[in-house]
Amino acid sequence: MLNLMYIGRFAPSPTGPLHFGSLLAALASCLEARRRDGQWLVRMEDIDPPREVAGAADLILRTLERYGFEWDGAVLYQSRRHEAYRAALNELHRTGALYACRCSRREAMEAAAAARLTPGVYAGTCRTAGHAVDGPGALRVRTDGALIAFSDRLQGPQRQALEREVGDFVVRRADGLWAYQLAVVVDDAAQGITDIVRGSDLLDSTPRQIHLQHLLDRPTPTYLHLPVAVNAAGEKLSKQTYAPALPMDDPLPSLWQALAFLGQRPPPDLLEGDVPALWRWAVGHWDSTAIPTTRAVPL
Repeated sequence: MLNLMYIGRFAPSPTGPLHFGSLLAALASCLEARRRDGQWLVRMEDIDPPREVAGAADLILRTLERYGFEWDGAVLYQSRRHEAYRAALNELHRTGALYACRCSRREAMEAAAAARLTPGVYAGTCRTAGHAVDGPGALRVRTDGALIAFSDRLQGPQRQALEREVGDFVVRRADGLWAYQLAVVVDDAAQGITDIVRGSDLLDSTPRQIHLQHLLDRPTPTYLHLPVAVNAAGEKLSKQTYAPALPMDDPLPSLWQALAFLGQRPPPDLLEGDVPALWRWAVGHWDSTAIPTTRAVPL
């Protein structure tokens, strides 16, 4: 029997505490799942140890609980998923989509400049070099002129010529760590994710993920990319821009503000109630079509 259940997720990285930008993604993804009588999963994307902060994963889960979030099933930790990622690499290698790259960052930049490519686009220098994939260097996936088009539920039609706009991209880093693009595709498929609601800062990564889904014969979820909150300088709220951690003493103001940011028009009297009452109102009134369609909104 065909399973038509909606399954969404929230997938933070434990590089610090949750901030308002994190709350937007968590709240919108959870409310969309609850409004559609689906499941909402939490996944900890802890595959970059140099950037992770000790205790951050536990703090993130405590913060979600304090803010009234309830997730379905056990939390999935990417740090325990190495075998699944290795199996995906083997699939890519077997089909000829994978190759080793020994370019330094500087060499890649110089090659892009020489080819008159946009900075950051890989020029394919090592594509035909024949480096052993079990040797040193990063592992890249061939893009071979792939044109990826999809329709985002909020941002509308999207189109990206991968080879020209991104280039062959990394799926395992030179230091041996797994790249985000590979891990997210493998885990979304393994968890049966049908719909992804996340910030528009990841919109440009989506074509790479769809390309991998095609190469690995994994399903493509539906996407909805939210506007991100930016500070007075126009910078996305993040740990890198020193966004303050969500307060743990009183979640109501932040939850109310997040609903308002997402275009839901929460009544002011919710601020006089409690967290469960706010959640009841939010689930009952959630309307994804009211979310602003811009990619960024000043906070």
